[in-house]
Amino acid sequence: MGTPVIIDAARSPSGRRGGWLSRLHAAQLLGQVQRAALERVGLESALVEQAIGGCVTQAGEQASNVTRTAWLNAGLAEETGGTTIDAQCGSGQQAAHLVAGQIAIGAIDVGMACGVEMMSRVPLLSNIPEGLGGPKPDDWTLDIPNQFVGADRIAYRRGFDREELDAFGLRSQQRAAAAWSENRFERQIIPIAVPGADGPAVVDRDQGLRETSMDALAGLRPVIEGGLHTAGTASQISDGATAAILMDEGRARQLGLRPRARIVSQCLIGAEPEFLLDGPVQAATRVLDRAGMSIADMGLVEVNEAFASVPMSMALVHGVDPDKLNVNGGAIALGHPVGSTGIRLMAAVIDELERRDQQFGLIAVCAGGAMASAAIIERL
Repeated sequence: MGTPVIIDAARSPSGRRGGWLSRLHAAQLLGQVQRAALERVGLESALVEQAIGGCVTQAGEQASNVTRTAWLNAGLAEETGGTTIDAQCGSGQQAAHLVAGQIAIGAIDVGMACGVEMMSRVPLLSNIPEGLGGPKPDDWTLDIPNQFVGADRIAYRRGFDREELDAFGLRSQQRAAAAWSENRFERQIIPIAVPGADGPAVVDRDQGLRETSMDALAGLRPVIEGGLHTAGTASQISDGATAAILMDEGRARQLGLRPRARIVSQCLIGAEPEFLLDGPVQAATRVLDRAGMSIADMGLVEVNEAFASVPMSMALVHGVDPDKLNVNGGAIALGHPVGSTGIRLMAAVIDELERRDQQFGLIAVCAGGAMASAAIIERL
């Protein structure tokens, strides 16, 4: 049996839809991140026994096990096995959970969790041939709202009005801008080469940050008629990739590598279909109960900003200190390449725990299909 630890976690910058990264094939982007993640810690690719990657829309360029094709495209060791999973927006985080589980049962000593989504080139729902409005069997009974309806239902449920949601959207942009100005993202960013790019030849900064104000946000039209959320309070459609290296603690010592963190508890849960995206509330309860901890024990809390109402709901129900919640902004400002985001949050928490000299952080991600993933991370 093994003791899984996290050696490192890193990410590409997030590119806007049709932006700086959009010239790259998903395998090219993920391959660059996989290779750079290994080089950052001085690990030979042949020592990685399995790579498990998240990717939500496994169609077109992202089909046929993009985790493996990216690995080979990057010229990494052929003997490493690869698996691509779809747990919707929880895919990246679940990939890390599965690698940790493989180590814990002794199946492997060294693994990589990763994720990619090139939403510019492979739009969401591309893997549904008939689209959501296509023909369904006569006995089809699945009744789940779309994400926009679900987000607004959460806001109504918790009593959030449009102004409060806009204020959270502004907060995300301001905190992300402050984090970039203070170089807080520098350690987690893997610069990406983009041959023949119209923009920078090397992308080393998130592209989605916007200067805005409450007045500007108030002038945006709701995503759905009569709704509460706008483009300023929803996650951005983005391109990006992430990678984390996990291994058995004893193996890390043999290789002379210092672990940065470990997963204390983890989950992937089913939540309330009526509200679709409110699962972080229950997921946080699950991981806290399993760890025998409370929200007060957490130095940081990261809840993916799929929509403003999602982290706001989790924070309200669990009594999260606003100064601990999404301290460097989130997906509203930084983007949400859906298959990779969970590992971006892991990198963000590990970096910030080290910067603040804190011990524990909680990560929660809402996911399609009325699910949510969560984990408690301990800095080592």
